Amino acid sequence: MSRTRLGLGLSATALLTATAVLPAPAHAATVADYTITVDPTARGAAIDDTMYGVFFEDINRAADGGLYAELVQNRSFEYSTADNRSYTPLTAWTVDGTARVADDDGRLNDRNRSYLSLGAGASVTNAGYNTGIRVEAGKTYDFSVWARAASGTTLTVGLRDAAGSLAATREVAVRGGWTKYTATFTARRTSSYGRLTVASSADAALDMVSLFPRDTYRHEPNGLRKDLAEKIEALHPGFVRFPGGCLVNTGSMQDYSAASGWQRARAYQWKDTIGPVEQRATNANFWGYNQSYGLGYYEYFRLAEDVGAMPLPVVPALVTGCGQNKAVADDALLERHIQDTLDLIEFANGPATSTWGKVRAAMGHPKPFHLTHIEVGNEENLPDEFFARFQRFRAAIQAKYPDVKVISNSGPDDSGTTFDTAWKLNREAGVDLVDEHYYNSPQWFLQNNDRYDSYDRSGPKVFLGEYASQGNAWSNALSEAAYMTGLERNADVVKLASYAPLFANEDYVQWRPDLVWFNNHASWGSANYEVQKLFMNNTGDRVVPSRASGTPSVSGPITGAIGLSTWATSAAYDDVSVTAADGTALFGDDFSAGASRWTHTGGGWSVQDGQYVQTDATAENTMVQAGDPAWHDYDLHVKATKKSGKEGFLVAFGVKDTGNYYWWNLGGWNNTQSAVEQAADGGKSTLLAKAGSIETGRAYDIDIKVRGRQVTLFLDGQQWGSFTDDKPAEPFRQVVTRDQATGELIVKVVNAQDTAARTAIDLGGAKVASRATATTLAAAADAVNSETNTPVTPVTSTVTGVAPRFTYTFPANSVTFLRIRQR
Repeated sequence: MSRTRLGLGLSATALLTATAVLPAPAHAATVADYTITVDPTARGAAIDDTMYGVFFEDINRAADGGLYAELVQNRSFEYSTADNRSYTPLTAWTVDGTARVADDDGRLNDRNRSYLSLGAGASVTNAGYNTGIRVEAGKTYDFSVWARAASGTTLTVGLRDAAGSLAATREVAVRGGWTKYTATFTARRTSSYGRLTVASSADAALDMVSLFPRDTYRHEPNGLRKDLAEKIEALHPGFVRFPGGCLVNTGSMQDYSAASGWQRARAYQWKDTIGPVEQRATNANFWGYNQSYGLGYYEYFRLAEDVGAMPLPVVPALVTGCGQNKAVADDALLERHIQDTLDLIEFANGPATSTWGKVRAAMGHPKPFHLTHIEVGNEENLPDEFFARFQRFRAAIQAKYPDVKVISNSGPDDSGTTFDTAWKLNREAGVDLVDEHYYNSPQWFLQNNDRYDSYDRSGPKVFLGEYASQGNAWSNALSEAAYMTGLERNADVVKLASYAPLFANEDYVQWRPDLVWFNNHASWGSANYEVQKLFMNNTGDRVVPSRASGTPSVSGPITGAIGLSTWATSAAYDDVSVTAADGTALFGDDFSAGASRWTHTGGGWSVQDGQYVQTDATAENTMVQAGDPAWHDYDLHVKATKKSGKEGFLVAFGVKDTGNYYWWNLGGWNNTQSAVEQAADGGKSTLLAKAGSIETGRAYDIDIKVRGRQVTLFLDGQQWGSFTDDKPAEPFRQVVTRDQATGELIVKVVNAQDTAARTAIDLGGAKVASRATATTLAAAADAVNSETNTPVTPVTSTVTGVAPRFTYTFPANSVTFLRIRQR
């Protein structure tokens, strides 16, 4: 009997030999039976050490206020309305006395454009991030500032919170022109509400006001926040992809210089981010805040080295994405970026005597960083324009650095015209790796475990650079774990994979879900993080072929009621009818008697002139429902008219509840395309999409024919499209790998359902030890890890009774890794 974590509500787990009698669980009715058959003599795909990695993008304040350990916000007074409409150069600062931010010839240097002019007797106080500056009792903090003032000027620097002083006050004597001054604090108390104040005895100019914890990750100068970096290290990632993401392919492609007008909203360019921090550029981050570049390319390379991972930088391809979708037509600028990319490889790999290797050495790293992969572009929606530019990057890189693999991409979606075109171009050109990105519902991940089974084994290979289901609940993590078994099974095709995004500051969130959450004093891994950690730390070296039985109940006809909805649009509906396949009328409503048969959940719905009208042109997701959730095999007819607003209208079918349904979204995406979307537990995935728009004031006849799991859609009597949703959302998934170093088989099983899975495991005659180690993640499906509660936590136990054939019951809603030693 293995040890059991009763606090997670798990039933006791029994491991017996095939000849033993398995005791029935207390809830025997909720146990399903499965089989797993392993062939230990067959050779599956080899798994590279770099299979799983992490993707860092400065989103959700992941860098400044996050991984970058600087405690002062807006330390160089560069915040601007160009970053965020609410910003001023004094955002995060309060002034007592006379102070102004200047942008003139008295500045520290050309790339650090703004500085603070502080009057005699005045002071400024910085609020830090989140609730304030975090300090811990007994720990040391390093203050620095660049200052210019008449000799004899004294700066008084204090650290305090509402309860009083947090450390002894320091005085700094300023002696003329711009000079960097330092001081050290030792915190007397622990506080998450600290404020840093700098006061001047005379007129002074200040810039780069900084406070760093001495205890950074690996005690590196200009270093990383220790707990966040350690969470990356604990994953043992095979690679670190950086810096984006949308940061790479949005904004201007110009440099930060007088010639370009000191443009703020620029694509991330590596040369902006190296050298002394006071000389690095500033930038308007795509996600709506300022990006200081204190955390830059050198620090990224250093992080990858420290955690034992391969660095994988991404450079601009001069085609913007993330909603901007423009190709830059400037050949000289393209050539400059190509040369910048060659210079980047020299910065990473060149000897300390080379031009850019010398820069790296001067920053403190004479030895190369051993860059082997580089990605050009990110999620470009213009595949032809992107690929023409990509080919020029690739040719230049291969000519000078033939051993460096150049990675392309396939756009922002898992399918569709852009995806197909990009893959065709990549395949014809024999590209090394193609980066795929997708964020889909948990159901999609359960349905598409076989996605890569049919990919061409000869290449190009796949880099799954960004993926996640739509949430941080345990059910989301379970679906991702189930999908990862398919990634490992296809390790000969999928060479690299990374969940995205990596970090989120809970008070500055632009994107959900995220792998690791934090504030100014704590950090915690999501349920998804625990899954990634389990897979990364138990990958193995080679797949051992295996097969498993499935869950019979996951297939069946599409069932559900019907619905009407709008999104940022006012629309009118009429003549709704539902007819069974045999012609029997199931439902009809012409709204002559009102709308009492409809469940109203949002928007401004009312009956007007015999039509059911949603009148609020700003409301989103306004679905009303009618009918029987048990309906299947029926024809739905609706007459719909757009009255005003940005989009068209939506007609739903297969409606189980507000989070589970299908709908035909006509005139969505700002009235540019129509699509059928499936919602599962609140997350949506697209099943079919076409370009097109909806006219205002025109009545459309909409017919939807549902037969089994096949759906055919008609618009004004003409067939618009059809699809068959025949992929089961299989909750029971598995893969087996072998760890050559330990001689262990690693049986990895995901049971993503509320039912325990009693499983007969046949190891194909392999001679194995009778004891094994089980590591289990299990919790209620809706469990979410937080700062104060982590219900999804790994539990390790010793299992007895292991044999060439044995039975194991995998708990409901669980991921279990059994490490079984072969004799």
